[in-house]
Amino acid sequence: MDEIVLKNLKFYGYHGLYQDEKISGQTFIVDIEMKADIRAACESDSIEDTVDYSKVYEKAKHITENHRYQLVEKLAEAISQGILTDFDRVFEVTVTVKKPQAPIDGKFDWVGVKITRRRNV
Repeated sequence: MDEIVLKNLKFYGYHGLYQDEKISGQTFIVDIEMKADIRAACESDSIEDTVDYSKVYEKAKHITENHRYQLVEKLAEAISQGILTDFDRVFEVTVTVKKPQAPIDGKFDWVGVKITRRRNV
């Protein structure tokens, strides 16, 4: 099956358990992998026959920057459900949310979650 991928999308949001995270916010990095049948677009060369990844980007940006969640798990779920709701061609989506400034006393690149959701058929 075909896949459309968006990697290392950077958004500023206010997600976290701690008051400082809720007030100051931080950068979140999001990866989105969508499974869809895009054979028609391969033939037609038309945006109408595929998933417009610029609109997927805007959906993920809106959710990350305009909502507040305590957990990155909930943020990933909201993004995945938003994509499945708004983009009929997508039948499976994997969303990874990375939190490079997580409140951990240690050295790391990022912590986060990766979830996969499928359309109910």
